Amino acid sequence: MSGEPVKPPDHLRPATRRWFAAVLRDFALEDHHVRLLTRAAEAWDRGDEAREAIAAYGLTFNDRFGTPRARPEVAIERDSRTGFARLLRELDLDIAGPETVRPPALRSNRR
Repeated sequence: MSGEPVKPPDHLRPATRRWFAAVLRDFALEDHHVRLLTRAAEAWDRGDEAREAIAAYGLTFNDRFGTPRARPEVAIERDSRTGFARLLRELDLDIAGPETVRPPALRSNRR
């Protein structure tokens, strides 16, 4: 990294900041990895915000014709979950366990 200590961004939720700090403590990350980690943390928080809105307002609403429609937060939660998973995969933070316990690796299209 660039030499200066990296702190979790202030805009992250407290639990997400703790996770961010734990990842920084447990893994040696380059600057570009810290950027990916930041985006992953933001995606996690965005998904939590969407989930809270769904809990407050429900999964659906009725449009002007009375037809039930999914709330926009449903797509936001889904997209945030997908983005988080993809960013974690890019960071490759998993630690290999015993071969008999770990499922086979997914084939990458990037080879």
